[in-house]
Amino acid sequence: MCGIVGYVGDKESAPILVSGLKKLEYRGYDSAGVAVVNRNQLNVVRATGKLRNLENRVVADQPQGNIGIGHTRWATHGRPSDENAHPHTYKNVAVVHNGIIENHLALKEQLRAKGHVFSSETDTEVFAHLISDELEAGKELPDAVRGALDQVKGTYALAVVSALDPHRIVCTKNASPMVLGLGEGQNFIASDVPAVLEHTRDIVYMEEGDLAVVTAARVDVYTRQGQKVNRPTRRIDWTPMMAEKGGHKHFMHKEIFEQPRAVADTVRGRMLLTEGDVHFEGWNLTPEKVRSLSKITILACGTSWHSGVAGKHMIETLARMPVEVELASEFRYRDPIVESSHLAIAISQSGETADTLAAFKEAKSRGATAMAICNVIGSAMTREAEFSVMTNAGPEIGVASTKAFTTQLVALYLLAVKLGRIRGTLSVQAAQEHLTHLTLIPKMIEDVLKCEPAVKRVAREFMNAQDFLFLGRGPMHPVALEGALKLKEISYIHAEGYAGGEMKHGPIALIDEKMPVVVIAPKQPHVAYEKIIGNIEEVRARGGQVIAVIDEDDAQVGGLANHVIRIPAACALLAPVIATIPLQLLAYHVAEMRGNDVDQPRNLAKSVTVE
Repeated sequence: MCGIVGYVGDKESAPILVSGLKKLEYRGYDSAGVAVVNRNQLNVVRATGKLRNLENRVVADQPQGNIGIGHTRWATHGRPSDENAHPHTYKNVAVVHNGIIENHLALKEQLRAKGHVFSSETDTEVFAHLISDELEAGKELPDAVRGALDQVKGTYALAVVSALDPHRIVCTKNASPMVLGLGEGQNFIASDVPAVLEHTRDIVYMEEGDLAVVTAARVDVYTRQGQKVNRPTRRIDWTPMMAEKGGHKHFMHKEIFEQPRAVADTVRGRMLLTEGDVHFEGWNLTPEKVRSLSKITILACGTSWHSGVAGKHMIETLARMPVEVELASEFRYRDPIVESSHLAIAISQSGETADTLAAFKEAKSRGATAMAICNVIGSAMTREAEFSVMTNAGPEIGVASTKAFTTQLVALYLLAVKLGRIRGTLSVQAAQEHLTHLTLIPKMIEDVLKCEPAVKRVAREFMNAQDFLFLGRGPMHPVALEGALKLKEISYIHAEGYAGGEMKHGPIALIDEKMPVVVIAPKQPHVAYEKIIGNIEEVRARGGQVIAVIDEDDAQVGGLANHVIRIPAACALLAPVIATIPLQLLAYHVAEMRGNDVDQPRNLAKSVTVE
């Protein structure tokens, strides 16, 4: 989401920082700023809104200095404002930060007790205060940063400058990206390659726990334990547009592969494993209010509606609350039954979807408590909601939604656990078990992405098909719906998603030797697995081509299908997160092989802002 740039050399740093931040605009942001060091003084310029606002202030203020750091912020802790924009400062220290400090509230209390005064609502400002204290204790800047990190729990890509040490930048990373750009008499840091590509193509990718000390003459990298290491330098041959895509051919492909990180960001700071509970920043529903709710109505369109269908399984299973999933585009054109004891949850990637926003307002006007699950803080939907769960997926450029879908699923799972704990339907131990399953998901996504070669073979085989059928049962039904939607959106092939039990109620008439049928069949409890095997047998009996998405160790279905895509075995409620990824890849590769514009398919817009 947020972007970081740093420069140290013999040129004025402010124009270089602003230029670098422009190369990171694709990541999304709501404010920006720079901090420049000159003659033991910090000059900080910040502005909300677009980078042109910052650029105008830089032109007016003319901060001078050959070393500085810059940042584009997408608000997580604290609203978008000049005060909450990065860099954050305290005394002689300026910091920029991507990530989340999980224990920032406790640290703020400790620091306030020592006389510190905070000027923002952010978690990041804590870093500036901690580092300043370490410097006052006599430490050099690199050791001061290490001392601060020892007190922090969370994730970070962090860059620091100090007016007391005006010739070097210290940066470090943990679970957020950071690269070093190597030049002649000048060096750079950035959260992504595009920010520095106009100045250098020699890049060092920092590894987890690395701390780098960057001066105009050299770059030194150390491990978490303080041992000096040599990280390999890579020569980047990407064009600027390729760089924005991280070397991927399309944004959609990049976003598919960002899902391990995106899901981890959705979970980070929210999962209280020891307590068997979930923490949502700003949660304002009292236990009494939650226990008084008689029904949840989920309002969404398209991909978000599919995540809502999966969320229905999660909430009803874990919280034992009745859930209706409504197509927002239809909801307000009838006389819906909405009561004050109902919770209306609107789901939208952009938070600006016109149909969903209109339905959300209708439910709220009829007395429902209003909650949003969204990816864009400050969007119309989050402003309308009484409480919002941000998915933290980061900007999604490709029109066909991928990481927004999986992060919505994870947000709904967290919500289901939260509601279950409040309502007493989940014990501490049961919640711990469910949350433990969730901790495995980012690694499982990394593993399932390795199935891409198998998916490409299937795509090549069926790229000229005229129709596809997707089948799933139980939690896999919304995955079938989403798989069909992805394929039709970007490949322009007609595709239908069905619940497996509905196949013999009509769609079976379509099956012949020309019909590829994608069956999402990971092992599930109850009778769903045996029933989906029955569906496969019915397709085979009519000559259909079966493409089966199955667990890695499944020999039974593997012997029945014409083509097999194997995925890691996840628990039933989280299996949709894993099972949907091969279908995203299938849609992507079919569309790419057909020569379609993958990122901007015909007739579609990223955010549907009109009805």
